[in-house]
Amino acid sequence: MKRQQVQSQPLSSFRDAGVAAVLALALAGCSSNDSDTPQSTTPPPVATASRINVDVVRTTYGVPHVKARDFRSLGYGLAYAYAQDNLCMFADSVVTVRGERSQFFGGEARAPRRSETGDEYGAASGFMDLKNEDSDFFFKGYLDIEQLRANYAAGSAEPRELVEGYVEGYNRYVKSFAGQYPAACNNARWVRPITVDDMYLVMAEKALHATGQVFAKEFVAAGRAPGVTLAASTKARKFDPAFLLARLDKLNRQGFGSNALAVGKDLSANGRGLLLGNPHYPWTTADRFYQAHLTVPGDYDAMGVIIGGIPAIVIGFNRDIAWSHTVTTALHFTTFRLALDPADASGTTYLYDGAPVKMRAKTVSVDLLQADGTLSKRSKTFWFSQQGAVIVKPEAGMTWTASNAYVLADPNRNNTRMLEQWLGIGRASNVQAIKSSLDKTVGLPWVNTLAADRDGSVLFADASVVPHMGAQKFGNGCLLLQAALLFDGSRSSCAWGTDANAPAGIYSPVNGPWTIRTDYVGNSNDSYWLNNPKALLTGPAPFGYSPLYGRVGVEQSLRTRIGFRQFDELAQTKKIGLVDLQALAFGNRLYAAELVLPELLTACTGNTDPVLVQACTALAGWDRRVNVDSRGAVLFREFWNSAVTVPNKWAVAFNPADPVNTPSGVAPAAVPAMLACLKTAALKLQSLGIPLDGKLGDYQTETRNGVRIPLHGGIGNIDGSYNSLTMRGALTETGYNGVYWGESYIQTVSFDDQGPVAQAMLTYGQSTNPKSPYYVDQTGVYSRKEWPLLPFSEEKIKADPGYQTLTLTE
Repeated sequence: MKRQQVQSQPLSSFRDAGVAAVLALALAGCSSNDSDTPQSTTPPPVATASRINVDVVRTTYGVPHVKARDFRSLGYGLAYAYAQDNLCMFADSVVTVRGERSQFFGGEARAPRRSETGDEYGAASGFMDLKNEDSDFFFKGYLDIEQLRANYAAGSAEPRELVEGYVEGYNRYVKSFAGQYPAACNNARWVRPITVDDMYLVMAEKALHATGQVFAKEFVAAGRAPGVTLAASTKARKFDPAFLLARLDKLNRQGFGSNALAVGKDLSANGRGLLLGNPHYPWTTADRFYQAHLTVPGDYDAMGVIIGGIPAIVIGFNRDIAWSHTVTTALHFTTFRLALDPADASGTTYLYDGAPVKMRAKTVSVDLLQADGTLSKRSKTFWFSQQGAVIVKPEAGMTWTASNAYVLADPNRNNTRMLEQWLGIGRASNVQAIKSSLDKTVGLPWVNTLAADRDGSVLFADASVVPHMGAQKFGNGCLLLQAALLFDGSRSSCAWGTDANAPAGIYSPVNGPWTIRTDYVGNSNDSYWLNNPKALLTGPAPFGYSPLYGRVGVEQSLRTRIGFRQFDELAQTKKIGLVDLQALAFGNRLYAAELVLPELLTACTGNTDPVLVQACTALAGWDRRVNVDSRGAVLFREFWNSAVTVPNKWAVAFNPADPVNTPSGVAPAAVPAMLACLKTAALKLQSLGIPLDGKLGDYQTETRNGVRIPLHGGIGNIDGSYNSLTMRGALTETGYNGVYWGESYIQTVSFDDQGPVAQAMLTYGQSTNPKSPYYVDQTGVYSRKEWPLLPFSEEKIKADPGYQTLTLTE
């Protein structure tokens, strides 16, 4: 065991540059014993009472256990540990939300991907793709720092204290180790101390993933140069919502997702709750998870992961409950068409219930780095109605004309309740308390919640932020175009409604989809309708829940279906334990193969085409799984990526009374097209020099520090793999190289008399620094299907073989 104790005076009290330089050297002793972190002699203690006092203990795989007497100190210690592991990535993300990428990297460049940072980290967002200038205009124009400040000031004290402490702890690390940062950002001008405002912006960006960032291009396009009026030649065109449908499909069906299963006492082996949490999230951006254990004795004690520097456990467990989140299919925005006042030639006055209302203008400026090193400045004015921000997409008919404008109504734009919400969940003692916290705070921007408790109850709830648009407003003339969620913005009768005990304009979770049970619930990013096949959730009569919560009675993804199918098959034979959930998570069955190979291989019989003969032989010998040693999995993936688009391919149609098992079987008329897809896939592999029966682990890999690590798992929704990875690119002669997003923090949790029993991993590791021992260690854990036991109690933490401790005071 190694211990360091460090004290200092508040950094803010040092105004003289020379004194600050001396202090920076003195604080260089404030380090863990990680090999990538600078070490130096510990300075003598200061004989004054400490305002900050926090212990940061590291255990195996670099997991920090941060224990403090108050939330300010807790945030301080967490930020210090996070900076040790992810300084460059976090500093880069702060540049983004400040709207300063153009100032440091140029306006035409884009946020870097991992391959562009010395294999250290990726800053490119998975939720929007903009050049730096447009990204800067989006964040400066769309986010409202004054409103964010006001909202946090009106909220509870603990979130503010956490953030304020986080800022101080991060800044201490930045100043202490200046000149000794990882290679990707050492001596970079953009690595600077942060402010509380910066943290408000960091958290605000996370809330926008399913709303504002979906429309980032359209928001930026609506900005005008200051003083410019509406172009007289602008003409209306028919609205084509195809772009929005494609974007929502990418977000909800192809993009980030998750699996979660919560098992109750009726089915668990120990009569207590069990949880499998399996979010599919980025491997390379500031949306990466980070394992931590945060404790304020007697008040808050939760372990799991934070996300992108947000100082609270967002998925995890405490002594009595375990929870996870899945991205919901609910829609978290609407659009409105404004009727503009013809008396205002600028097109910035709209009519609301017949009365003129002036839009609010916001002018922002962006500094752009020039080739000669100088900066130029550009400005834009953005416009807001009472419903939201003006957006345009002329090529889709979303134009700002003399008569109409379109606005994005985004209830997450000023959502400052996330941190308070996750603190509330982390303090809960049972699933009923979690539900009460969700009902009270309504802070989750775009996720479902699934949870289990030690008493054996389980919870499913879509308590996310959803605009209050009841079914009646979809049929009373307010809805102008359903595909675009476009409503009439000229009438107050078409505005968002209200619920008691909820922020204005959104639903209270009391009136949303939820259930508490004692058998089980699950979700894999399809709607609330199927969270338990034996109890389909439809909502209150006569209309059910708002259509914005998602569709019911529709075909489910293959990933959803294999999850429920595996669990039901298992539950019919035995009571469920943690080992069973782990086997389910990494069983790697491929449901698409189970559905189509029986008919496809039968159709191969008697076929004389030599390419098809070889392909059918390879698939006949395949185990229909996506383990690293599964031979034929690469061939099936390339085949199915094409065959999935074959029309009318199922012999048995979808039956809403049996959503887990239908549709199924290959329709005879679809067989020729599927065989053609198989031949094309086989020819592709042959052209790349890949054996048709090649092992998946030889061709699906993650390279860390020059070492290729074999990975198990399929794509997910498309092929019906519960264990899901999305690789960075298409198949090449060396395979599918590098993970973009997918399996991330995977936890299985139950409870005994002493507390939680948790086994978990963070697939990409704690650190983005290639020189850190925590950069690659857990990727091998995932590859080998190991399940590390997490130490939660003080006794088990101290007994951990990786135990190191650091005390920070100020």
